[in-house]
Amino acid sequence: MNEELLKKLSAVTKEEREILSGRRQIDRTLYMDASRDVITGDKLLSRGKNITIRPHTRFIAFPEHCHDYVEMVYMCKGQTRHCINGEEIVLESGELMLLGQNARHSIAPAGEGDVAVNFIVRPAFFSSTLPYLGEEETPLRRFLVSCLTGETEAGYLLFRVSDVLPIQNLIENLLYTLLEETPNKRGILQLTMGLLFAQLVNHTQTLQVGTAEQNAVVAVLRYVEEHYRDGSLGEIAAQLHYDLPYLSRLVRRKTGKTYTELLQEKRLSQAAWLLRNSDRRVEEIARSVGYENLSFFHRLFRARFLLSPKAYRDCK
Repeated sequence: MNEELLKKLSAVTKEEREILSGRRQIDRTLYMDASRDVITGDKLLSRGKNITIRPHTRFIAFPEHCHDYVEMVYMCKGQTRHCINGEEIVLESGELMLLGQNARHSIAPAGEGDVAVNFIVRPAFFSSTLPYLGEEETPLRRFLVSCLTGETEAGYLLFRVSDVLPIQNLIENLLYTLLEETPNKRGILQLTMGLLFAQLVNHTQTLQVGTAEQNAVVAVLRYVEEHYRDGSLGEIAAQLHYDLPYLSRLVRRKTGKTYTELLQEKRLSQAAWLLRNSDRRVEEIARSVGYENLSFFHRLFRARFLLSPKAYRDCK
């Protein structure tokens, strides 16, 4: 990270100076209303703003709480120890974690060299980022849609992306834009966040989620991404040591789609990409994405895109 940026984020805050002077607990009035343990965005966000950042408060334990906004925690330097819904998590330098509004969250005391930044984001901000994620079902897309609809599960997404340079660059761009007065700040933030999420979708192998069931669904989605031509739910069920009917119901419950629907969605999306970006014959493309029956492929493609494959290619 840029040294000047890291220096700004590492500076000891007024709240931290009070803690170092003897305060033994956080000042709840900075975060919460009355006796509630819900951190409210109205306390942290200026009127009319949907996103801001706040360095994580060090030197003291932060008691269990939840948020009425979406929190993104980025570890700039060092590490922090979190407990989310009873699960212990260590966030290392360069890693990014997204917390849903209903997640129960506490943090152990951090040292001066442990620099984390909290992105405080109202769900409405994410409405402009969804187009960057396409139509395919992914854990990140599901997480954002659930945030927007108010149906957020009590969980988290943890991306261990410290060695993924494009993601690190985009997060640094977000931090810089939020810290500095830049022209067209809102547009830059929305565009950068969209690009960040598009990159995260491309690195699902780095993703850790909150429960065994969620991890199983992520594994199925990753399997579809890699084996859409000839994969089967039975194969991934065996790999995960799950009963096939149970895994089938779990995928449907967590994604709103059957395994077959997810598979067809990926195949047709890949076929559309090939039609736009290659000169391969339609028949060859159909076979390459897993369809031996050309009539069946045409019927599915038209139902999805409202055009035949040839007409779709001609419109590119």
